[in-house]
Amino acid sequence: MAEFSWDVRSLLDRALVVGPYGAQGEAGVSLTEIRNFGLIQVMARRGKAAETGKAAKARFGVTAPETPKAVGTADATLIWSGPDQFLVLSKGGKDTMEALAPVFAGSASLSDQSHARVLIGVSAAKARAMLAKLSSIDLHPDVFPVGAAAATSVDHTSVTLWRGKDRQDGQAVFNLLVFATFAESLWHTMLDAAAEYGVTIAHSEDLG
Repeated sequence: MAEFSWDVRSLLDRALVVGPYGAQGEAGVSLTEIRNFGLIQVMARRGKAAETGKAAKARFGVTAPETPKAVGTADATLIWSGPDQFLVLSKGGKDTMEALAPVFAGSASLSDQSHARVLIGVSAAKARAMLAKLSSIDLHPDVFPVGAAAATSVDHTSVTLWRGKDRQDGQAVFNLLVFATFAESLWHTMLDAAAEYGVTIAHSEDLG
C-alpha cells in the first residue's frame, strides 16, 4: 500500500541547500527563503476602492498602499500589487480568508495566494549588484528607499519586489514574491548571478 504524507514542504525543498555557495570568504549576498506565511490578494470591486481603503485602515491601522509601496504593521505587510489592489502578507497565515472576508465584505474580492507564491529575501553588501544583473529596476536608495515596491520581472520572471527594513548592520533587504512554478528556476538564476560575490543560503520564518 502506498504511503502518503500531508506534511507541508517548501517549494524550494530540492533546490535550497543551506550553507555557503560560490566565492570563498565573506559572503556578499544572502539568499533566504521565508517560510510559514499567509498571502491574501485584496482587489477592490468597481467603484469600491475608497471603501476598501477604509476597511483596510480599520483592520490594520494603516492606509493600504495606492502606489507601488509596502506598508508594515505589527504582524502584517500590505504590498501594492496593481491599481486598487494589494497583498496582505502575514506571519504564520494569521490573516486568513476567513478572518478577512468580513472585513472586506461588499467592497473587495479576496484570493488566497499562500501556496501559489514563494517568498525570497535578498540582502548583504552585494545584493543590489546581483539584482542589477537580472532586473531593470533602479534599486539605488535615492529612488528605491525602504518601503518602495514594484510589480516587475527578474530574469524574465514576474515578481513582486519590495524593499524591507534594513538589517541591523545597515544593509538593505529586498523581498521577492514569485509564482511557485517559477521559483526553483529563479532561485538557481540568482545563485548563479551571486556566485562571484559568495552566497549565504538559508531559510527562515521571520518576515523581517
